[in-house]
Amino acid sequence: MFDIGDYIVYGHNGICRVLDITHPDISGVDTDRLYYVLMPEKTKGSRLFCPADDDNISIRRVINEQEAKEIISASKGVEPLVIENDRMRDVSYKNAMKSSDLMQWIKVIKTLLIRKKERENLGKKITATDERYLKLAQEGLYSELALATGLGKEKIQEIILSNCG
Repeated sequence: MFDIGDYIVYGHNGICRVLDITHPDISGVDTDRLYYVLMPEKTKGSRLFCPADDDNISIRRVINEQEAKEIISASKGVEPLVIENDRMRDVSYKNAMKSSDLMQWIKVIKTLLIRKKERENLGKKITATDERYLKLAQEGLYSELALATGLGKEKIQEIILSNCG
């Protein structure tokens, strides 16, 4: 269970702050269940309601500074994703992103940066799918590491890109 004021990562919504834990008075919502009232960092004016007791929801606490430093340090040795064929590419990216595992997100970034460079060398652009997953992985990773370390997202991006290069 999270506390009011905690920062959490809530699925594809990214980093959110817990504003309240309540039984919401909303039509169609089970008033016997507790819900987290969340404010997403990327859309500060909005509110999300998430059941506090649903184990099927991808929700976890934001990592702490020490964990962030360990992840940054370990990012140098991360291998790209192994993708057997192009038809499995989207599934591989999707599974890595759904895991909420920052090391998997680094693998996605590394894989896509390598693929982007290979395509550029052939005179081709990055595909829309690759671009979407690269942005998703970078935004999630950089935001969380920046929050945990107190460094800006630009500095985190610079460090990770130098480690993945």
